[in-house]
Amino acid sequence: MEYAAVITAGGRVEGEFAAAIGTDVKALAPFLESTLLARTIDAVRDLGIERIAVIGGEAVRAACEQQVQRVIQESASGSENLLRALHAWDNDAPVLYLTSDMPFITSQALRSFIDAVPAATLALALTEFADFERQFPGAPPFGITLAGEKVVNGGAFVIPSRCAQNIERFAVRFFDARKSVWGMARLTGPALLLQFVLRRLSVAKLERHARRLLGIPARAVRNAPPELAYDVDVLEEYRYAVERAAHS
Repeated sequence: MEYAAVITAGGRVEGEFAAAIGTDVKALAPFLESTLLARTIDAVRDLGIERIAVIGGEAVRAACEQQVQRVIQESASGSENLLRALHAWDNDAPVLYLTSDMPFITSQALRSFIDAVPAATLALALTEFADFERQFPGAPPFGITLAGEKVVNGGAFVIPSRCAQNIERFAVRFFDARKSVWGMARLTGPALLLQFVLRRLSVAKLERHARRLLGIPARAVRNAPPELAYDVDVLEEYRYAVERAAHS
């Protein structure tokens, strides 16, 4: 199946983190004689995907415009950048949507993920915590516990063709609410919030809720490769990734 791809690369860091990587653009952090963004682009290209778009600013454009088909100017608004990513292509084919902060990403990991996505299904990569821990022993804290099982969500998603409009309103609401407990409560509804508090909220229940809300099949692809679950949000996670890579 032919895919297009979009990579978000607008995240900024500051202070000690920015000083350590020599830039305030997280995607341009150096890693294994490359950068986080370049590794993501290479993994996508190795899959044979020819249409690649990147959302970012001028530094990102300068770093990657010769390697991708489209660089879309970032906005100061994170939710607007999300919309620009959703509409980076005309959505006539499924879109592989990736963050640019996965240092261990590989084309093999991406292939394993997308091969497990059912047709016409909105999907996200979900890694079992035990697999993550084996791959990255001693890593900084990752994961969330749902209905008694611990999992780690990945930075890879598949958006089925002709479904961007179904997703956009919910996606923006999710982005705007992501740092607010009460915002998330309003988003998911009190029934699911109560189940989460009581530790009864399962992945399957979230899948069914997403399908009702969006009107399209939604799936968390279980047993996704841990390489898609390790992302870098803080300096501690970056330093662990550099040390881990150096000793692998």
